[in-house]
Amino acid sequence: MHKYLRAVGFSKLKSKRQVNELISLVVKNADERLYTSMEEDVMLAEYNLYCGSNMGICVRGEYDENNRFLADYYHPFFRGNQISSYADISVERHAEKESYAGVCDDIKVGVSLIFYLQNVVGYLKRKNAGRLPIVGTSLSLAALSTQGKIIMPIQKDEKDMRKTRQMAINRNLLIAKARKGDEDAIENLTLEDMDTYSNIAKMIAKQDVLSLVDTYFMPYGVECDQYAILGEILHVAKVKNPMTKEEIWQLTINCNDLFMDVCINCNDLYGEPAVGRRFKGSVWLQGTIHFPE
Repeated sequence: MHKYLRAVGFSKLKSKRQVNELISLVVKNADERLYTSMEEDVMLAEYNLYCGSNMGICVRGEYDENNRFLADYYHPFFRGNQISSYADISVERHAEKESYAGVCDDIKVGVSLIFYLQNVVGYLKRKNAGRLPIVGTSLSLAALSTQGKIIMPIQKDEKDMRKTRQMAINRNLLIAKARKGDEDAIENLTLEDMDTYSNIAKMIAKQDVLSLVDTYFMPYGVECDQYAILGEILHVAKVKNPMTKEEIWQLTINCNDLFMDVCINCNDLYGEPAVGRRFKGSVWLQGTIHFPE
């Protein structure tokens, strides 16, 4: 049973038989059917069935010598509407099955972004054609969540927001220089982090941490593509899964100047989302690489 099925409105699936029925439904009534050739004349197939705005179930597998489809695995998905990053991306295959992880080193976040690749067939077609690496790719990030809460925003005026934006720009420039081996930039970043730690240690005695930390993005748990995030809500939409009638929140989040879309079951979100408020929760990060034509 996939943990994140409930994020796209399938929280009532309780048995393997129900999941197999859902997989058969996806293969039979798929909205998208994608194919590509693999090694040794193997045909990889992907079937996507949408069950709401930009969300659904994906089933991947292979065709055997008798032209029968053999499902390998399935997963829920949510397609992002935002361009999250233009940084370079590398892709690695998972060891257990024909699925892939993408790695994006975006300096805005401060850590390497590892995400579950959605458009596997498009990637493999270009790889098999010998067209990789491709310059000029972009990335849309989306996330599924099974637990989250709404936090009120930190009160800021226009002067505070301008100062925060300028500090972020300066820090990104220092990180870029540090990655190239600039020792002065490395020293400045170290001193800056020490000052931040010292200031927070003094203020935390009298203030709540969520009133000091506006946003964060950090690894969560033992799986590399799961993160704990806190970010400002930029857009809110409530959609309904037509198959199960469950209601889903779809949120656009600004997290460390990284824009992503988050999908969460209404029953799993504590609080009422609204533009300007903050979302705090754990997410499974997915991504779509946009290749230039």
